Amino acid sequence: MAIIGKIIKQAIHLSDAIGTEADPVKEQNRVLGKLLEKAQLTAFGKQYDFQKILTHKSLIQAFQQAVPIFDYDKLYAEWWHYLLAGHQNVTWPGGQSYFAISSGTTSNSKYIPVTEDMLEAIRRAGIQQITSLKNFDLPPTFFEKQILMLGSSTNLIQKDDHLEGEISGISAANIPFWFRKFYKPGSEIASLDNWEQKIRQIAERAPEWDIGSITGIPSWTELMLKEIISFNKLNTIHDVWPNLAVYTSGGVAFEPYRKSFEKLVAKPLVYIDTYLASEGYLATQKRPDADMALITDNGVFFEFVPFTEANMEKDGTIKPQAQVLSIAEVEENVNYVLLISTVAGAWRYMIGDTVMVTNKERMEIKISGRTKHYLNVVGEQLSVYQMNEAMRLVEREFNTTIEEFTVAALVNDGDYKNRWILGTTNLSADATKVADYLDNQLRALNKNYDVARNKALKSVEVKLVPINHFYEWSAQTKKLGGQVKIPRVMKDNEFLALEKFLNALG
Repeated sequence: MAIIGKIIKQAIHLSDAIGTEADPVKEQNRVLGKLLEKAQLTAFGKQYDFQKILTHKSLIQAFQQAVPIFDYDKLYAEWWHYLLAGHQNVTWPGGQSYFAISSGTTSNSKYIPVTEDMLEAIRRAGIQQITSLKNFDLPPTFFEKQILMLGSSTNLIQKDDHLEGEISGISAANIPFWFRKFYKPGSEIASLDNWEQKIRQIAERAPEWDIGSITGIPSWTELMLKEIISFNKLNTIHDVWPNLAVYTSGGVAFEPYRKSFEKLVAKPLVYIDTYLASEGYLATQKRPDADMALITDNGVFFEFVPFTEANMEKDGTIKPQAQVLSIAEVEENVNYVLLISTVAGAWRYMIGDTVMVTNKERMEIKISGRTKHYLNVVGEQLSVYQMNEAMRLVEREFNTTIEEFTVAALVNDGDYKNRWILGTTNLSADATKVADYLDNQLRALNKNYDVARNKALKSVEVKLVPINHFYEWSAQTKKLGGQVKIPRVMKDNEFLALEKFLNALG
């Protein structure tokens, strides 16, 4: 079997050697042209005259002038609801086989179309991720090991003429035949809807497998690893999977989980970030100690709106006349709202994430937050990225781990306060001291927050709870596992409901 690993690794190196150096700007121009050409006879393409846009010398400029910006609600109300009713050729050629039910935290459930072209693009992006492993100096034997993909159920829901499920479940249900020999937990366990049952069966079967890589949301992956270790009476996960070498997270910053995650392993792992959203596979980390690179040649066209008050409405949507930049115009270390146009029929679509370009030549980015997970009630302008940075400092100061947290701006008699709930391993810490320290770190990280603290934002409070309480709340109000994420910023009514739930737990 060792020879197979060597052959695969050599093939990966060869594919890179015969390739050409990517030019993200040229790739994006080609992608937009192909999108417009293929969709020109759809109802959407006719409405916005894609045929005319294709005749312009400046394709991007003509596209931006002709097509408005959409968020999910606007695109669904005007176009995508026809897809659910069975209409064809609406925003993308043909009919609709799948809808990804988004479990995002900024609104109610969303129904995102997933076309055959998008599934093929996701597969190609997966191959790009595999070929980039050559940069991580992994042994040939790694390429013979199994890959555990922890996602939502592949038991998709049949609705009229289409199937519904979360994007990880849809993707796993459509894995290529050649990948199935490597794929775990296998189709039977992957189809289970009950999260606890799925994790228990993975724990029972774990000794039978030789896992080299794990993919999944960090919080749920960590819970799975703990269950495997507990059920099999192990010290670390390497006692059962000695060849585990790579962990790939998806769409969630891994750093908040690193400290507790590494308590579960006996050997260093290679950590790789990816950006697989319900709307598509957007970015993957291609080299060590770097951020994710946007996948600029694979059916997704990217645009960037500077994340400033001048460009944003109070509800987190983009103003109609906002400044919008192409990939050629972005600057490094600036917060942008991401827009995408895709082979699933999303057009100038605000996906809801904010990103920062950290290396323009390679178009490497990091997710800095969510447009609606952004605290700006009294001008504090706190991004999730800054919140994560402050949490890392709190962890160090109080010798603790904070995997989950949320915050809300509450008002009482006209005075505002920020109230935080931190899921921590150090419940004996003085919450008042934690609040003071957190407040001081945020003041240092964000000058707008510092100004707000001297005006309308009168106080900062912290409540410390066991990390697991967040997951118990998720099980009660959302569900466990899959793509479910804990919101970092809540509206006051949702936050107060969470507090009531936590108080009942004691």
